[in-house]
Parts: sequence; C-alpha cells; structure tokens
Amino acid sequence: MRTAPALALLAALFLVPLAIPSVRAADKPEATPRFVSLRADVVNLRTGPGDRYPVEWVYHRKGLPVEIIAQYEQWRRIRDSQGTEGWVHQRLVTGQRNVIVKGAQQVLHAEADAASPAMAKLDPGVIAHLLECKGDWCRIEAQSIRGWLTRGEIWGVYPNEELR
Repeated sequence: MRTAPALALLAALFLVPLAIPSVRAADKPEATPRFVSLRADVVNLRTGPGDRYPVEWVYHRKGLPVEIIAQYEQWRRIRDSQGTEGWVHQRLVTGQRNVIVKGAQQVLHAEADAASPAMAKLDPGVIAHLLECKGDWCRIEAQSIRGWLTRGEIWGVYPNEELR
C-alpha cells in the first residue's frame, strides 16, 4: 500500500511538465546547397571535416563565392566555380552573397536589358557583390559600380533563385 507522501510525489511527477530542450535558430541545420563567400584572405581547403585532415588547397581571395554542398558539425564541404571541392571551418565563410564573372569580358548594363547603356566592362574572375536577381538578370556591385548582368555571365546564383 502506498503512503500519502509517495502518492503526492508520484502525482507531482506526472503534473510537472517535462523539460524539453528547445532548438535555437543557431542549432538548426542550414539548408544545403547554398552560396556563401570566403571570409578571410587565406582559407585552407582540407580533404576532410577536421584539422587532422591535410590541406589540399589554399585560397587567397577574400570574398570568393563558394557553394556549400554538405555540412558536418562546424565544417562545411564547399565547391568553387572551377568545381574544386573540400572542407573548411564554418568561421571561414560568411553569408554575404558574391558572384564571380565567368566566360569572356562582360558588359555591365544600367538596367536589366541588353539594350540599356553600358556601365562598365568586367573581366572574367572579377568578384562582385550580389544585390538582387529578377528573372534572367542579376544586379551586382563591383568597385562601387552597380549594374546588371545575366545569370549566364556570373557564377554564384542558382538558375531560378529570386533575390531582393
């Protein structure tokens, strides 16, 4: 037979809400794939997710756009515009969206229209800040000059991605 204090304790256990840990935004996995940029001037690309893995490549271009294609704890598997893949620590990438000019020299237009006036000519490999994308056109800023390029002229944005 149970005593009154034991029954009170048992009842209290059923009435006390269970402590369920909440998931903070920082704990939620971020979507992959996604584009980010390198945060530092020197970034080691490793063969695996950890400091114990050898460095396969060293980037020397702060702001270079890369695509995160996988995640493991605080490590991000990235791919660059040339298709090179490897692992970097999460603190070495930033959510800032940049793009890189590809192909031949490209004309930066004043409006999202090939007939609009030219603002500048951009050489392949130029890194620019991505401002917005609508339809086939993306507005970028390179060396304080803003204008529009088509998605086919840049790397660092998905084909149907809308940015405002």
